[in-house]
Amino acid sequence: MAPKEQYSRADVRRQFGVTERQLRSWERQDLIAAAESYSFSDLIAVKTIVKLRENHIPARQIGEALASLRRKLDWVKDPLSELRIVSDGRKISVHVAGQKMEAISGQILFDFDAATLGAIASFPEKKRSAQRLRESEEWFQRGLDAEESGAPVEAAVEAYVKALELNPQAAGALVNLGTIYYRQRKFGEAETYYCQAIAADPDYPLAQFNLGNLYDEQNRLADAFERYRRALALNPGYADAHFNIALLCERTGDALKAVHHWKNYLKLDSSGQWAEIARRQLARLREAVIR
Repeated sequence: MAPKEQYSRADVRRQFGVTERQLRSWERQDLIAAAESYSFSDLIAVKTIVKLRENHIPARQIGEALASLRRKLDWVKDPLSELRIVSDGRKISVHVAGQKMEAISGQILFDFDAATLGAIASFPEKKRSAQRLRESEEWFQRGLDAEESGAPVEAAVEAYVKALELNPQAAGALVNLGTIYYRQRKFGEAETYYCQAIAADPDYPLAQFNLGNLYDEQNRLADAFERYRRALALNPGYADAHFNIALLCERTGDALKAVHHWKNYLKLDSSGQWAEIARRQLARLREAVIR
């Protein structure tokens, strides 16, 4: 049941609980680039948009904030993934060089005089840090490419390790290394990387889900359930977490909870092989209750 590490449109929809219509709308509004596959930095951008929308920030307002940030901070390539952008009441704020600034109206950005703004842009350490993050992302992408092309697993491991050397908080690389070791049944190493990924990004549902898979495989059922539950708390639309919890509930004899999670899974994913399995399990449980 371990998921293959991919960043397709379907993966993004499932991980963040968004619809295809929402993705296309954000593309039309130039919040994200139109694509059939996404890099890890793209996922960070989507995650930021999702959090802003959850706080009732209109997409139009997000677009205005991005346009303002691109004009004033021209050394930033992608504000959504490179900056910490948050909602501040009904406004959007951004953290830059230790300062909290309003992103849209420019009050805070523009309140800096030219010398101050220039000093922020010229921070050499900030530029070096941004370069290291970009290089880390490049190595991460090389790791993905190695896995997808069927290259020796050592090539993917080497790429992910390089990504982590440049950015020790690269949660995606940590998760992927954990998954490689999970598939090799090196559960100790896998657990270490999954836990490090969660420490780097506690809001990363996939890291919680994969650690749940690991505990499930080891028959550590209480630990597995807790990790699946956390994945769902972070992303209630995480269909695979509902699927695995339903199986777990069946194993522990909790038929009512299993029915609940099978139903939720089918609401989120009503087609394909796994949906057929969910329907069969749901029908079997209902028949058992009737008897």
